[in-house]
Amino acid sequence: MQDVAIIGSGPAGLTAAIYSCRSGLKTTVIDGMTPGGQLMITTEVDNYPGFPEGILGPELMQRFRAQAERFGTKFLSGEISGVDLDGPPFRLTAGKDIIETRTVIIATGSSSRWLGLESEKRLRGKGVSTCATCDGFFFTDREIAVVGGGDSAIEEAAFLTRFAKKVTMVHRRDKLRASQAMQDKAAGNQKIFFEWDSVVEDILDSSQNKVTALVLRNVKTGKTKQLPVEGVFVAIGHIPATSVFKGKIDLDDKGYIKTTGATRTSVPGVFAAGDVCDPRYKQAVSAAGSGCMAAIDVFKYLEEQDG
Repeated sequence: MQDVAIIGSGPAGLTAAIYSCRSGLKTTVIDGMTPGGQLMITTEVDNYPGFPEGILGPELMQRFRAQAERFGTKFLSGEISGVDLDGPPFRLTAGKDIIETRTVIIATGSSSRWLGLESEKRLRGKGVSTCATCDGFFFTDREIAVVGGGDSAIEEAAFLTRFAKKVTMVHRRDKLRASQAMQDKAAGNQKIFFEWDSVVEDILDSSQNKVTALVLRNVKTGKTKQLPVEGVFVAIGHIPATSVFKGKIDLDDKGYIKTTGATRTSVPGVFAAGDVCDPRYKQAVSAAGSGCMAAIDVFKYLEEQDG
């Protein structure tokens, strides 16, 4: 029997593990589908406090993990395939393993929606990104593109104009899906331009190991053309990793876990932290902060249960 089982091993999950172990709680982390989370596919991380020279994403997560291990966290490889939240105790199934636990912290994160291009995969971290806040600085005085037409795409584009010389929004329709206020914001920005009725067919140039242009296809005419850019930000949404929790815990209309009091879910004894319940910030430092809060909430919850 564990005091807390943490599902997910990104910044939120590992920070929660550090805090729960230091509180004397028996803690197991189930690694999940991507051990280390999204930072494992991130190259340079320049905005995490404490690393003035920057740090590689995988190295940062290895440090998180080593710190959690130092305080006694147990790790279980695999992905959660079943959850019984009728407890406590709660029962989690990961492969052939069944974990019984008094509390659960869900820190399964979310993943960016991608275009699905081979060139996109090869150029991730080499000019292709899904996070303007993370990578915008690297494109100072360059021409870049943002793919998408919703509020988040406009927010990304507007933020990127702080650095880039020119930002071209590529959208498959002839008008944006964003709210009118956000559309007005984009229209009033002299650095933002538009490629309407267009989809990205390819990203050049993998042979040079960097982004040099987008191949765009007009969905109405079928014609293709190249748009010279040095970077592309894909802003077509995120997918929270909550499919296994559907029907067992309250989710919002986009699949994010609903929380009250920062980390408490609709099931007493079950908490959530990081991107799985955060559709807005999606930063390693905010995920780590919510992991800390979840662990403290777990400790207080168990104190209440034990009288």
